[in-house]
Amino acid sequence: MTTVAASPPSRTGAKAAQVHVQRFGAFLTGMIMPNLPAFVAWGLITSLFIAKGWTPNGILGGFGNADAAGSWQGAATALAANADGTTFHQYLGLVGPMIVYLLPLLIANQGGRMIYGERGGVVASIACMGVILGSTVPMFLGAMIVGPLAGWLMMHLDKLWDGKIRPGFEMLVNMYSAGIVGMGLAIGAFFGVAPFVTQISKVLGSGVQSLADAHLLPLMSVIVEPAKVLFLNNAIGNGVLVPLGVQQTIDSGKSLLFLVEANPGPGFGLLLAYMLFGIGAAKASAPGAIIIQFFGGIHEVYFPFVLMKPMLIFGVIAGGMTGVATNQVLGTGLRAPAAPGSIFAVFAQTPRGNFIGVALSVILSAAVSFLVSSVILRASRKRDLEAGGGDLAAAVARTEANKGKSSSVLGGLATGATSAPTAPAPAPASGDTAVLTRPIKSIIFACDAGMGSSVMGASVLKSKLKKAGIEGVSVVNMAVANLHDDADIVISQAQLTDRARRSAPSSVHMTVDNFMNSPVYDQVVAEVIASRERPNGDHA
Repeated sequence: MTTVAASPPSRTGAKAAQVHVQRFGAFLTGMIMPNLPAFVAWGLITSLFIAKGWTPNGILGGFGNADAAGSWQGAATALAANADGTTFHQYLGLVGPMIVYLLPLLIANQGGRMIYGERGGVVASIACMGVILGSTVPMFLGAMIVGPLAGWLMMHLDKLWDGKIRPGFEMLVNMYSAGIVGMGLAIGAFFGVAPFVTQISKVLGSGVQSLADAHLLPLMSVIVEPAKVLFLNNAIGNGVLVPLGVQQTIDSGKSLLFLVEANPGPGFGLLLAYMLFGIGAAKASAPGAIIIQFFGGIHEVYFPFVLMKPMLIFGVIAGGMTGVATNQVLGTGLRAPAAPGSIFAVFAQTPRGNFIGVALSVILSAAVSFLVSSVILRASRKRDLEAGGGDLAAAVARTEANKGKSSSVLGGLATGATSAPTAPAPAPASGDTAVLTRPIKSIIFACDAGMGSSVMGASVLKSKLKKAGIEGVSVVNMAVANLHDDADIVISQAQLTDRARRSAPSSVHMTVDNFMNSPVYDQVVAEVIASRERPNGDHA
């Protein structure tokens, strides 16, 4: 009788779940990231002007008495009560209205735009007012729910009467349909979504408080640090930690939750251990990675170093736990999210009287991560030497696979990266690749989010064009979803080139693997020069 061995369980389900979580986190990040400047502005205003800020200002900070002699009468006020029951007019300031109204409205508008463009954004903003005014807590979670939902509903409702409107009535139908839908969603959000999200916020807040009361907050790093390496952290950070951190900031003026992910210490300690005790390409790449991670705030640069030796995850977990524990013991935190996770961004959002504690959380987390990682690296050094030092390029590839797309920063770690333009079609009539017949004046770098990688690529190409003495060429970065068919050249990563070509079919498309250092840029410079030198601007 022959026994058939059972096949190993398939990992397809786990991988699919990981991809879904990544996409969900990327969608949440897409609503938060474009609005981070508003979070930064709110954090700086809070740090400067509240009663415990660096330069307290009753008018801007929203704590001054507008009825006092000599007060400024031009600012918005609200009726407030003293401890003895007497009432007075208190300035609203900037801090409260920004966190209650501005930031949720921006998030909802972005979520609606991601689904259905400007029309979706407008309806989402209307709906968001309902969820804001229906609750007593800042409605970040509510905005992330009603924003995309409003855009989706408006998109599908428009499809119902698309092509059925009589000529001359299009504007009337478009205006009133959006207004009526927005009104309905605002009322529904006021009575339905707001109470529901308020309860969720209270449950999550109670959970965090229970961990704090039991002195177990450092255990969050056991989840967050591995999630970062697998690019699953966006759902946790933007979906939970940021909204709860904002609520804690309103209650106590700061929150350590903003430092759970953003603390650059654990990654710094890991990379320092590689710089001193690593071997091969990893050792050589570590110093440059430290600068990018610690000062630039791009944490993903250390993920391949963990994937090369998975045991090192214990080093960054230990470092992360140390940082959280330090902030918890010292009662320190940040006013607002530190994004990106650079030491400069961390200190910029550190409130008065918290610098020593925040600095210690970074230093101690880096020290613990370094010690644990050093022990692991030294223990396996002989085996690593015999094995050839590990494959950093393969670890970078695994990291990019986890991320779901390639990265210019990660590409700079691996040597031998190649880049080439997409091959043109045999003839322009094929419609696959455009052929320009004019001088090159517009170049667009397109990436998934329109920031980060494409910003760096555009900066590099601008520098090369300037060195070549070329002027009059516009070089900008943009999200691939926002591309228009008006650029001469579009440069994107391989995974996005097909999407970019569909959005801009008349442009010449070039593909790069590494936005920071690609030979394609030299070819672009040469093409720009050649397009100007050819008679009549012909581009063969």
